[in-house]
Parts: sequence; structure tokens; C-alpha cells
Amino acid sequence: MTRNGRYISALLGLLGLLLVPTLWAQTAERAFVVVIDAGHGGHDPGALGRRAKEKDINLNVALRLGKLIKAGCKDVKVIYTREKDVFVPLNRRAEIANAAKADLFISIHTDALANNRSIKGASTWTLGLAKSDANLEIAKRENAVILYEDDYQTRYAGFDPNSAESYIIFEFMQDKHMEQSVRLASLVQKEFSDRYRRPSRGVHQAGFLVLKATAMPSVLVELGFITNAEEERFLTSDKGIGQMADGIYRAFLTYKNSQATTLAADPTTSTAAATTTKPVQEAKPVQETKPAQETKPAATGEIVFKVQILVSQKALAANDKQFKGLKGVEHYREGGTYKYTYGASTDYDRVVRTRQELRAKFSGAFIVAFKDGKKIDINTAINANKKR
Repeated sequence: MTRNGRYISALLGLLGLLLVPTLWAQTAERAFVVVIDAGHGGHDPGALGRRAKEKDINLNVALRLGKLIKAGCKDVKVIYTREKDVFVPLNRRAEIANAAKADLFISIHTDALANNRSIKGASTWTLGLAKSDANLEIAKRENAVILYEDDYQTRYAGFDPNSAESYIIFEFMQDKHMEQSVRLASLVQKEFSDRYRRPSRGVHQAGFLVLKATAMPSVLVELGFITNAEEERFLTSDKGIGQMADGIYRAFLTYKNSQATTLAADPTTSTAAATTTKPVQEAKPVQETKPAQETKPAATGEIVFKVQILVSQKALAANDKQFKGLKGVEHYREGGTYKYTYGASTDYDRVVRTRQELRAKFSGAFIVAFKDGKKIDINTAINANKKR
């Protein structure tokens, strides 16, 4: 080899060494990160059965799930919030996920109901306002974990897990990952019920602090009721642990593959926007009758507040009994569902009063905002209203 050949060869070798870290970093950036959170732990046992503790069931299923993902998905990085029986504060669990820039957060829990030991079934939850007292009670129980923490009142800005008033904060939270979270939650429930014939209690929303601070699609799985003797035996058995972990794993695979397919169609699309639904259609009255609280048509650029009272998979007639006699109901479509609202106004305080009046008939009623006929983030709308 000539002197020039040796020089070029050495130069290429050096260039290769310089490029390796860059190429490795690019590969690492493409890894899908999932954080698996085993609820409770350490001096916080969670719910108690006749012989088992929730913290142990949660950890067993979380570790089994992680092993399945590691074995079946080499391109996925698994991070646990805890791998042994230790106490981890709720805000720390979210911090772990955010610091890892996780693509998904799965929190695993076990349900309980002391005054009904026959109730059973798994449910999966996303962040939102609880639509029933029963849902609120589940959120209260899970959020009561913060009472084990020192200085929790300062850390959680005065949030009282046992006070219904504290949960009003979740009314104004518009989770940009909601659609993805609900999709994963639905897939989990489908696997539990279709593959393993487990009783399903469906997909729900509630104000869980552990989901509130996460910056990615997040779900909380309630595996079953530890207060039901039959389910307690199942969830503490190797078969039960395996089936519940496998159900979540298969749902995870379906979710991840669907995300990859969507992104492949448009390499410039971000994960957050990959599953965005069609633009929200302009709200249309379901009948000609004007709303009870008539307001002037919104001018271009004006923000309009409304009270959302219910959601349906199909269009409802103006006199449908679900409206409970309410006249002047409007609707908009989002995510393939019809969402019904009442009391449109550019005056936020007026809509707050309308919501309070409707709570007797629609306990889960909450406020949404629109601009130029399209739904917008409620926090942004409220801030803009205050400035105005």
C-alpha cells in the first residue's frame, strides 16, 4: 500500500471512530421507553385482603410485565419506578417517567371495596374528572398515598386527597395524550376480557395524582379486587400474575405497533400528533330551539365556553331522554363520538353558574372551550378570558 493509501485508510478509520458515538446516539434516541409503576410499596401496603397486600400483587405483575417486554421487544427500554418493596412518593414516580422522556407510563394497582366482597373485575383508568361518586372514591383511595409522605401539603400545593373540592383541578386539565391513553386502556381491557375471560369493569377517568404530572400517554390498571376472596387467590397465584401481565403486554404490543405504523406513514409527524383525530367540527344544534341562556353568536376569534353534559357513540335526537328535558342542547364530534354541550357563552362566569345548576341532573358536567368553532385547551381559554 502506498503512503497516500495508508494515510487515507487511517483517516477513514479515525472518521469511523468519530461517527460511532453519533450513530449510537441516533439509535438510542429511537428506542421506545416504557415506565412500569408498581403502586404502593414499603410502609404503604395499599389495599389489604385476607392474606395478601396490594403492594406485593402490584410488584409481581409489574416485574412479570417488564420481563415480557424485555424478552419480546428488543427495541424497548423498560424502566421501573420500583423493583423491590420500597416506598416511592407519587410525584417521584412521575419524575422518573419524565426524566426518562418515556413514551408510555403504566401504573399497576389492585382495587378494593370493603363493604362489597362479591364485586370483582379489572378496570383501566386515564386522567380526567371522575364522572361518578364511585370513580371519585377510587381516586381518593389511590391518592391517599401522599398521606404517607412528609410535608405532603406543601409538595402537592394543599391538595387534600379526601376532599371532593380538591378534585376540581382535574376539570380544567385537558390531557393532550388523552386519545392515546384511552386507546391503550381499551386494549388492556379487551385483552383481559377476550383472551382470559376476566370480568371487565371498563375504561374510566378519574383524578389520579400519579397520572397528573406525567408528560406522556399514561394509564392506571386496577387488576381486580383484593377484597374478593376468589380474585385475591387468583391475583396471588402464578397463573393470575402471568395472565394479567400477559394481557397488559399484548395490549402494549398492539399499541406500540399501531404507533409505529402511523409514524411510518409520515416521518415528519411527532408521536403526540400521530393519532390526532380529525379536526373538531363546528358545534351544531341538535334542534332549532335556542339555548335556554341565549347569547349572541360568537364573533371571529372569540372564545366560547360551554358545559359538556354527556358523550354518546351515536347521534341523539333532540328529545332524547338522556337530556333529561333540557332544551337547546348542542353537539360536536371528536374521536368518533358525539359530545353534547349546553349554555354557550363568551362569559366564563355565566357558564360556571350554568354548570352548577346542571350538576343536579348531570353530576359529571364540566366546562369546555371553543374558538372559531374548534375546541381549544380550557386552561388557555380561561387565562385568555382573565386577560380580557
